[in-house]
Parts: sequence; C-alpha cells; structure tokens
Amino acid sequence: MPEGRFTPAKLRRVLAGTCARLGLDPAGARLLRFTNNAVFTLGSAPVVVRIVGSTKLRHRVGTVVRVAEHFARNEVPAVRLLAGLDQPLEVQGYLVTVWDRVPLTGPPPTPADLAGLLRRVHELPPPDGLAEWEPLVTVRARVADAEDLSSDDQRFLIDRCAEIQDRLDTLEFPLARGFVHGDAHPGNVLPGPDGPVLCDFDSSCVGPPEWDLTPLAVGRERFGDPPSRYTEFAAAYGFDVTRWPGFAVLRAVRELKLTTSVLPILRSHPPVRAELRRRLADLRAGRTGTAWTRYR
Repeated sequence: MPEGRFTPAKLRRVLAGTCARLGLDPAGARLLRFTNNAVFTLGSAPVVVRIVGSTKLRHRVGTVVRVAEHFARNEVPAVRLLAGLDQPLEVQGYLVTVWDRVPLTGPPPTPADLAGLLRRVHELPPPDGLAEWEPLVTVRARVADAEDLSSDDQRFLIDRCAEIQDRLDTLEFPLARGFVHGDAHPGNVLPGPDGPVLCDFDSSCVGPPEWDLTPLAVGRERFGDPPSRYTEFAAAYGFDVTRWPGFAVLRAVRELKLTTSVLPILRSHPPVRAELRRRLADLRAGRTGTAWTRYR
C-alpha cells in the first residue's frame, strides 16, 4: 500500500519546520487531534500548531484566519492566532496556522454555554468575503482527496451528495440567515480560565443558523449522547431544530460530513477504517437508529 501523506515522520518534520521558523522547540509536542487537520500542542511554549490535512480543502485555511481575526476584533470568546505572524504559514508544502494555547482550567463547558456562544456569533455580522453555506462541497472534496476509497464507495458518496442536495434545495428555513460557526459541536468549545471559548472555524460561512443547532441533536441520535444535553442546549438557544420538518435533511448532511471527515487521511491513520466501514454500511442500508463511535 502506498504511504499516506500524513505519516508520523512527515507530521513531525512539518512541526519541526514550523517551530524552527518561529524560534520554538518542538520537543515534547503532543498530537491532540488528527482528522481533517493535525493539531499539536507544544511542550515548550503555550502554543498550538495546526497542519491542514486535505489538499482539496487548503482554501479553508483562509476562512479560519479571517474568522479568527473577526472574532478577536469583536471580542468573541474564541481561540486567538499567535500575534505578529502573517498567517497561514507554508511549511514544506503544508499550510499551517499557529495559535495561543488556551489553558484548560475552567469548568467543563455546558450545552447552555455553547448555545450562548452561538447566539453571539449569529448576532454578529459576518466578516467580509465569507463564503456561502454549501456543506456538500467539502464532502465532494474529501471524496476526491481520499487516500484509499473504492470506486464503488466513491460512486455511492457522490450519488448520496446529489440526492441530499436535491432535498436541501427545497428547504425553507425559519431563522434569519447570517454568520454561522459551521461545526458547532461540544468538542469545539474549550474550558478557558475566563469562560468557554470557541475553536475550529474551517466551516464558518454565511448560512442558516439551524445548521449550528444540528450537531448536538445528531450527537443524541447517532452517538448516544444524553438527551438532557440537547434539551438544555435547545432551551438555552430558544429554538428546537428537531421540531422543524427540515431537520431530517440537515441530519443527513451532518451524518455524511461526519462519515467522510477522515477520507483524506485513511492511509495515514488506519485506526479510523473500521468505524468508517460501519458508517458507510449504515448509510447504504438507510439505518438511522444504529449507534456510531466517534473517530479517534
């Protein structure tokens, strides 16, 4: 089997190159996350290094920087880019962003905390040049960028995108369109010392706020998260997306995005393969009640 684009040795070389440019020491760095991006926290400084994974989604790093700067200007509680750098950086052919590490010393964020942060985002005018919401564009890009995917699976996913897009095009959204985070699940809220802060802005766009209300509902339906978490979230936000007739379509989009998120690193990160196969089998069979396990 050919080597993946994201072997541990390649990741460490990009990390070392980034640190060398910034005068930092990569020794002791820990890998925090490895799906669409590889995210390291340094051991030698309060800094996080984020390496873009998918070659087809490199353009999203511009969105990440634009949204991070917009949040900083408007004092939205969110992770901050490391000051004094023109970001993103290009290191050994990879795009990299560098961040101040948030000390994880606050209490665990609650669903109500996430709801409050989202209301703040949704009330904020979007930054100039932010893209329109097209959630299936990233799915198609991941399929095209997959390290290992059979032609049969590829055809299924492309056909599934077309089917869901047809359903999306018929929806009438009850909430006012505006600035949305784009991937608003609890894992993208950090327990900072001054309160919870948002992270991960790759999917931020101009679109329906209902999309930001969907991840917790899908967490309840697919991952067996406690129902009370979604109940608290919906009450705090003031809108229950699951009671809207269009929720089933947004759930289908979310599940497709959750399934395909690892396609660009399949060869590089074999542990996700079994869960990917399980999710694809469920989507093919139309099984909506089976439980999924989050990618590790």
